[in-house]
Amino acid sequence: MGIYLVSISASEWSGEDENDDEDDEEGTGHGPRAAALNDALRARGLPPFTSLPEEAPFVRGSGLAFEEKLVPPMDGFVALCEDHLSPAEADLLCGWTLLVPISLDEEIRLPVASAYTDETMVAGAPQVLALAERLAEAVGLPSAVPATSDNLELTT
Repeated sequence: MGIYLVSISASEWSGEDENDDEDDEEGTGHGPRAAALNDALRARGLPPFTSLPEEAPFVRGSGLAFEEKLVPPMDGFVALCEDHLSPAEADLLCGWTLLVPISLDEEIRLPVASAYTDETMVAGAPQVLALAERLAEAVGLPSAVPATSDNLELTT
């Protein structure tokens, strides 16, 4: 188990990027997830998720493109979650496959496969951040965050 985060552009999200074949084995990219998420949001009376930036050239320090890969043993992290979070909170923190920068009252489960699961679990970044901050406080991590959000900033 590990964590792989990567930013995507509006064209990748909508499925308009012809080179977007890295997301799953079928090569369908993010388009089916984008459509299913927008349908789920509309069903909840919320606007569709369309606030993604267009792809921009990578400029160090811009925070417009990022990638993080963390693949350490997860047993300690899972134990930390079990000690400080409810089962539902731990599932939200560790179980999402798509993290969106909007607030969601509860996660959204989409009947669209992702690279590693049969469905896509969408979580809101504000809710995931609040849970992560609780864990960081529990273990005494400093509150400082990197000044930029560039490729492998946290990993390095």
